[in-house]
Amino acid sequence: MEIIPLIIAAAISGGTSLLFAVLGGILNEKAGVINLGTEGIMLIGAVMSAIVFIQTNNLFITLAVVLIATGFLGLLHAFLCITLRANQTVSGLAITLFGTGLSAYLGKSVAGVPIPVSIPKVELDWLDAIPIIGQIFSGLDIFIWLSIALSIILYVYMYKTAWGLHLKAVGDNPSTSDAMGISVAAYRYFHVIAGSMLMGVAGFYLIMVYSPNWIEGMTSGRGWIAIALIIFARWNPIYALFGAYFFGGLDSLGFRMQIYEFNIPSYFLKMIPYAATIFILMFIGWKNRNKPSVEPKSLGNPYFREQRL
Repeated sequence: MEIIPLIIAAAISGGTSLLFAVLGGILNEKAGVINLGTEGIMLIGAVMSAIVFIQTNNLFITLAVVLIATGFLGLLHAFLCITLRANQTVSGLAITLFGTGLSAYLGKSVAGVPIPVSIPKVELDWLDAIPIIGQIFSGLDIFIWLSIALSIILYVYMYKTAWGLHLKAVGDNPSTSDAMGISVAAYRYFHVIAGSMLMGVAGFYLIMVYSPNWIEGMTSGRGWIAIALIIFARWNPIYALFGAYFFGGLDSLGFRMQIYEFNIPSYFLKMIPYAATIFILMFIGWKNRNKPSVEPKSLGNPYFREQRL
């Protein structure tokens, strides 16, 4: 039974970075803007974390710089897609390519340099007496609890507040929202920038906690998995919480199987999360083929103020 808490704890740790990225993507898409730049934004967040922390040795300054840098990428994507009405798919792919190339260039000076960071942990000693649960939750780091709290806060915001209803209206029917006096551009700008910052935090967590040294392309496709997880979670932050941990568990499964010397080539073990993504999306598509779609109805469509639908 000792292996069960280890697997669950590894799933939570491996899924936290994904969770931040998925929540950021949900914010973007709920406002009606597709952001395929997740991979590039995560890489910028990771490389800026490495560079700034090695120079300052200050966790909060590092996080602030990451938020500013990735928020700027979100602003760029918002300006292209909302103000200039550029194709959202092309803009997102451009940001991914830009982020991948820029992070590789900036990361040359810190490649392979260990990052001596110590993330504060939340010690819940009263949980220690509870079997399994105590082993899993009694010593999680503060960013794991922050991601869980953020999932709940975003759920309440989206489904239980007037602002969340306005956000849904902007993503579903921006022309009607505009007629009701809701600023479509302001809502979209805010949520695209905030979502990009969360993607940056995903890169921050990935390098500061999960793998504490910079390696070029270290996200290894996690940004694309996060984009798929938005569909898996049906644009719901609570579903995103469990989906991220599920894929985090699949990601750590290969490592665990190597430890216990299963006779399976490592290349196949590394394929598990990506293969699972394809099969789960196929299953979701088949299961919901006769159901109405829950995605924002104006997702990917630029809004023209003169347009009335």
